[in-house]
Amino acid sequence: MPAQHISDADFQKLVLESDKPALVDFYAEWCGPCKMAAPVLDALSEELKGKVTIVKMDVDANGETPQKYGVMSIPTVILFNKGAELDRKVGFGGEKGYRDLIAKATA
Repeated sequence: MPAQHISDADFQKLVLESDKPALVDFYAEWCGPCKMAAPVLDALSEELKGKVTIVKMDVDANGETPQKYGVMSIPTVILFNKGAELDRKVGFGGEKGYRDLIAKATA
Protein backbone atom coordinates (compact mmCIF):
# COMPACT_ATOMS: atom_id res chain seq x y z
CA MET A 1 0.00 0.00 0.00
CA PRO A 2 1.56 3.31 -1.04
CA ALA A 3 1.96 6.11 1.47
CA GLN A 4 -1.31 8.00 1.95
CA HIS A 5 -1.50 11.58 0.66
CA ILE A 6 -2.75 14.01 3.30
CA SER A 7 -3.63 17.70 3.47
CA ASP A 8 -3.44 20.52 5.99
CA ALA A 9 -7.03 19.66 6.93
CA ASP A 10 -6.33 16.09 8.03
CA PHE A 11 -2.77 16.53 9.41
CA GLN A 12 -3.96 16.91 13.01
CA LYS A 13 -6.05 13.74 12.96
CA LEU A 14 -3.78 11.49 10.88
CA VAL A 15 -0.39 12.58 12.25
CA LEU A 16 -0.58 14.41 15.57
CA GLU A 17 -3.39 12.24 16.96
CA SER A 18 -2.05 8.98 15.52
CA ASP A 19 -1.71 6.13 18.01
CA LYS A 20 1.57 5.13 16.36
CA PRO A 21 4.63 7.05 15.12
CA ALA A 22 4.01 9.00 11.91
CA LEU A 23 6.55 9.85 9.23
CA VAL A 24 5.51 12.76 7.01
CA ASP A 25 7.17 13.23 3.62
CA PHE A 26 6.92 16.88 2.55
CA TYR A 27 7.38 16.84 -1.22
CA ALA A 28 6.43 18.44 -4.56
CA GLU A 29 5.62 16.78 -7.89
CA TRP A 30 8.40 18.70 -9.69
CA CYS A 31 11.14 17.72 -7.19
CA GLY A 32 13.66 15.17 -8.54
CA PRO A 33 14.92 13.90 -5.16
CA CYS A 34 11.27 13.62 -4.03
CA LYS A 35 10.62 11.26 -6.95
CA MET A 36 13.56 9.13 -5.81
CA ALA A 37 12.18 9.01 -2.25
CA ALA A 38 8.61 8.08 -3.25
CA PRO A 39 9.11 4.36 -4.07
CA VAL A 40 11.30 3.86 -0.99
CA LEU A 41 8.69 5.41 1.30
CA ASP A 42 5.87 3.50 -0.42
CA ALA A 43 7.73 0.20 0.17
CA LEU A 44 8.39 1.09 3.82
CA SER A 45 4.72 2.04 4.22
CA GLU A 46 3.71 -1.43 3.08
CA GLU A 47 6.36 -3.22 5.12
CA LEU A 48 5.68 -1.30 8.35
CA LYS A 49 1.90 -1.13 8.06
CA GLY A 50 0.40 -1.23 11.55
CA LYS A 51 3.64 -0.09 13.20
CA VAL A 52 4.30 3.32 11.62
CA THR A 53 2.06 5.65 9.64
CA ILE A 54 3.85 6.98 6.55
CA VAL A 55 2.12 9.85 4.75
CA LYS A 56 2.95 12.38 2.05
CA MET A 57 2.09 16.08 1.92
CA ASP A 58 2.40 18.13 -1.28
CA VAL A 59 3.90 21.47 -0.21
CA ASP A 60 2.49 23.23 -3.29
CA ALA A 61 -1.08 22.24 -2.42
CA ASN A 62 -0.70 22.63 1.36
CA GLY A 63 1.11 25.67 2.69
CA GLU A 64 0.00 25.85 6.31
CA THR A 65 1.60 22.71 7.77
CA PRO A 66 4.97 22.97 5.99
CA GLN A 67 5.23 26.60 7.11
CA LYS A 68 4.27 25.74 10.70
CA TYR A 69 7.04 23.13 10.88
CA GLY A 70 9.66 25.24 9.10
CA VAL A 71 9.99 23.08 6.01
CA MET A 72 12.35 25.14 3.84
CA SER A 73 13.70 22.45 1.47
CA ILE A 74 12.18 19.35 -0.05
CA PRO A 75 12.16 16.51 0.38
CA THR A 76 11.94 16.86 4.14
CA VAL A 77 10.66 13.98 6.24
CA ILE A 78 9.58 14.64 9.81
CA LEU A 79 9.00 11.88 12.33
CA PHE A 80 6.22 12.55 14.84
CA ASN A 81 5.41 10.51 17.91
CA LYS A 82 2.61 11.22 20.38
CA GLY A 83 1.88 14.55 18.69
CA ALA A 84 5.41 15.95 18.84
CA GLU A 85 8.25 16.17 16.35
CA LEU A 86 10.87 13.56 17.23
CA ASP A 87 13.37 14.12 14.40
CA ARG A 88 13.68 15.17 10.75
CA LYS A 89 15.78 14.54 7.69
CA VAL A 90 16.24 17.09 4.91
CA GLY A 91 17.09 15.77 1.45
CA PHE A 92 16.76 12.25 0.09
CA GLY A 93 17.85 10.00 2.93
CA GLY A 94 17.81 6.70 1.10
CA GLU A 95 16.25 3.58 2.57
CA LYS A 96 18.81 3.31 5.38
CA GLY A 97 18.32 6.95 6.36
CA TYR A 98 14.56 6.50 6.58
CA ARG A 99 14.88 3.23 8.49
CA ASP A 100 17.28 4.85 10.96
CA LEU A 101 14.84 7.74 11.47
CA ILE A 102 11.87 5.40 12.02
CA ALA A 103 13.93 3.30 14.46
CA LYS A 104 14.11 6.32 16.80
CA ALA A 105 10.38 5.95 17.46
CA THR A 106 10.00 2.18 17.29
CA ALA A 107 13.01 0.97 19.26
